[in-house]
Amino acid sequence: MIRTVTRILAAMSGGVDSSVAALLLKRGGYDVSGVTMCIGTGGEAGARRCCSPGDIVDARRVCAALGIEHHVISMSDDMEREVIAPFVEEYLCGRTPNPCVLCNERIKFRLLADKLAGARFDMIATGHYARLERRDGVLYLSRPKDLGKDQTYFLYSIPRERLERVLFPVGELAKDEVRALADEAGLSVSEKRESQDVCFWPEGGAAAFFAARGIPSRPGQIVSVDGEIVGEHDGIFNYTIGQRRRLGISAPEPLYVIAIDPARDRLIVGPEAYLGGSDLLATAVNFPPGEKGGRAEAKIRYAHAPAPCEFSLKGSRLEVRFDEPQRAITPGQSVVVYRDGLVLGGGVIEAKR
Repeated sequence: MIRTVTRILAAMSGGVDSSVAALLLKRGGYDVSGVTMCIGTGGEAGARRCCSPGDIVDARRVCAALGIEHHVISMSDDMEREVIAPFVEEYLCGRTPNPCVLCNERIKFRLLADKLAGARFDMIATGHYARLERRDGVLYLSRPKDLGKDQTYFLYSIPRERLERVLFPVGELAKDEVRALADEAGLSVSEKRESQDVCFWPEGGAAAFFAARGIPSRPGQIVSVDGEIVGEHDGIFNYTIGQRRRLGISAPEPLYVIAIDPARDRLIVGPEAYLGGSDLLATAVNFPPGEKGGRAEAKIRYAHAPAPCEFSLKGSRLEVRFDEPQRAITPGQSVVVYRDGLVLGGGVIEAKR
């Protein structure tokens, strides 16, 4: 950690990771304050809120135990404008966006940082499992000690000038070490379960989410790769590339969603062999200046293992060619490129090629 920094704001969700991040900073002798961002979705029927009263209480209790200030900042309007509205637009276009990428880039590490600039905080710390490493004068995200908790996929789009003011205190720890530290310090969240879902996604899934926003499901045809109509779907936003369940059709072999045609409200389905692809095109890229491409590894979704590939940058376009076909390359998801444990950059997948 950087010893010249005096005032650090720790983003605290009420979970164990962000709590231990604040604990480590406090023990490191920094002037730490905690902040919980209230970025609820406005309370639509059936929708979850990403900052429950219980989470705020947990964050406040941890801050009290650490002897640091705790602040709550409402950012629900920012969340609607910067994350949820683009998410809805993408889904209705037959794509599958990743809202966590947008939330980190636009909410936590841009808008929150800008709001706090006037408060004279030097840096922001979070409980993400990631590290930072400088090579040849360039600051890179780096994979954490606990690769099973690696969250760099969700952070790749943060501009490097903003990374200069970020700390990831738990990146050097394994998850069990984080829980042990919380338990040793007597923090009430030491055994708290963590959420795995999109924070604003309701229990009823896509249909409930869009219905709450006044967007009805629009049925359409399910068509085979040969052009034969084989069924009817209940709205394209209920499906994603690679999906097999809830298609409601019978066939001699399992069928999967191969493509989505929003212009005609169609799902194209076919055998699993059609899901493979070795080449993709991505846009909205974030790479260090001067990067041209070469050998690397890339992930096409968070749970995907980095796979060997060749990549090239041509202006704002990223082209990736994997050594082996990858399953269900999905427009709207992000592709993130790694080399030697460093995040070189990434972009938003436009198409399988």
